[in-house]
Amino acid sequence: MNTYAFSAYKAAAKRRPRLVPRVSRMIRRTIPVGDLVLRLWVANAFWVSAITKVQSWDSTLYLFQEEYAVPLLPPELAAYLGTGVELAAPVLLAFGVLGRLAAAVLFLFNIAAVISYPDLGPAGLEQHRVWGVMLLVCWLHGPGRWSADRLWARHHSRRARARIPDADV
Repeated sequence: MNTYAFSAYKAAAKRRPRLVPRVSRMIRRTIPVGDLVLRLWVANAFWVSAITKVQSWDSTLYLFQEEYAVPLLPPELAAYLGTGVELAAPVLLAFGVLGRLAAAVLFLFNIAAVISYPDLGPAGLEQHRVWGVMLLVCWLHGPGRWSADRLWARHHSRRARARIPDADV
């Protein structure tokens, strides 16, 4: 091996350790974006479903009476509860307010939707699986850095650190 090739190899070997932390930092910087996109994507799916139910309420009641087999609940109550969950939980999830709770509620709601609609085809089942995995990630990972939960936690941790104990106590 000639001297030039050897010196180039040594120079590349010195640069390589700096490359890995740089790439790692770049990836870590994109994590909040990924968290936000994931939350918005799955929240949108449930939000659109809720809006469709609200826009044609008679059809919604009919579906809950004739098509959906929601266990343990009367059809009208199931329609109101289902629509309420689909209206509230996606908003909470999208903004990251009580993010883990909202993801858990939608995850369980997704399971109930699959169980209560036996005529769900393979494409619909696959779509619910994808939503389930996305919600499970949101539930286990949390809403991420760009969320109201994170802002609230930061605010309260700063206030807790700023408090000075009373000298009289």
